[in-house]
Amino acid sequence: MAINKLSDTTLRAIKAGTTSYGGKKRLDDGGGLCLLLGIKGGGMAWRFNYMYESKRKTISLGLYPATSLALARFKAQEARERVAAGIDPSAARKATKAAQINQIESEKRGKAGLPGVGSFEFVARQWYDARSDQWSERHKTRTLTHLEKDLFSWIGKIAMAEIKAPALLECLRRVESRKNKQGNFITESANRVRAQCGEIWRYAVANGYAERDIAADLRGALKPHVASNFSHITDPKKLGQLLRDIEGYAGTPMVKAALRMLPLVFTRPGEFRKAKWSEIDFESKQWCYVATKTDAEHIVPLSNQVLQQLRDLQPFTGNGEYVFGVRAGLRPLSENTINQALKGMGYGSDIISPHGFRHTAATMLAERGWNTEAIDRQLAHKASGVKGVYQKAQFLEERTRMMQAWADFADSIRAGAQVVPIKAA
Repeated sequence: MAINKLSDTTLRAIKAGTTSYGGKKRLDDGGGLCLLLGIKGGGMAWRFNYMYESKRKTISLGLYPATSLALARFKAQEARERVAAGIDPSAARKATKAAQINQIESEKRGKAGLPGVGSFEFVARQWYDARSDQWSERHKTRTLTHLEKDLFSWIGKIAMAEIKAPALLECLRRVESRKNKQGNFITESANRVRAQCGEIWRYAVANGYAERDIAADLRGALKPHVASNFSHITDPKKLGQLLRDIEGYAGTPMVKAALRMLPLVFTRPGEFRKAKWSEIDFESKQWCYVATKTDAEHIVPLSNQVLQQLRDLQPFTGNGEYVFGVRAGLRPLSENTINQALKGMGYGSDIISPHGFRHTAATMLAERGWNTEAIDRQLAHKASGVKGVYQKAQFLEERTRMMQAWADFADSIRAGAQVVPIKAA
């Protein structure tokens, strides 16, 4: 392949504004380098043509005479070497320009007290803004607190691509070393933050700020979190006292109704507080919704006691979307409201939690002979190997009897009657 076909003498002989020379609009120097004549404005421009991944591509090397023949050849040789090394000169040029723009923008942001482009804080805040619309207010607050307190202060200003796994692990170790109010190490928080860092790094990879997820390298590096059951009551006398205390609750009618119904429906607190009037069928005596853990439809047979509570609540929230709705029914009850109501009655998280009512019902029903498979189905536990779509009606007749029996039992112990068995039908 012949190269260096042109000479400075030839080029100097071409007058400004010339659109062709020797009948040609393009003068080849060989090896992909050429000079285009008569470009917009009457100038001349260097171009380099090359093949990359079986595709013909072209890049500009500058205008003549500002870019001399010698300089154009030097740039063309650089491009050839990149192609030979498996690098696309055009892509490399764009990356360089982007890096320069990011550097300038980072300097501007730094002067304004903002995180630099591509830094951990910059990317993490982008990730947070992109994901947080789907989260509860509590989860938003907790996630942002961990980012600002445990990560931004240590690695926030460092570019994502430059952070190494040991630096991230050091941050996570600080979280792991703290204790909660009960004096226990917060291993759950540390593992949750590591998982969130994995999401942030994958977001960074997808958006060109990092090449790989370094958080994945830290799997198993932290102490595993051993989950404990939610606090719950299994003594009928203590449960009866709690139900009597609920009857004496002096809060709003909506919260009191929620406290009365939650022990009787076995649902997860988040599903319970987001119940919608459109999901309640008074005629069939059922509440049908999509369970959060299984993403499958779930049926809650409604006892007569729950149906009456719903009818009593309708004048207060029936015109809104949510059964336990606030702000004219536009939003559901906050997840902390029931917690605070229980605490206000003297039932802290060490005694009972909203989620613990599920454990209470499941334990006491199983102890009294009810079918454990029916109990599991009512708790919306997804059975292995069975599609959720076929589960919603499993044991439905038995579950309907069980839910009514449980509500009747709750009435009896609330009234202080002698504890009698909840007979399995």
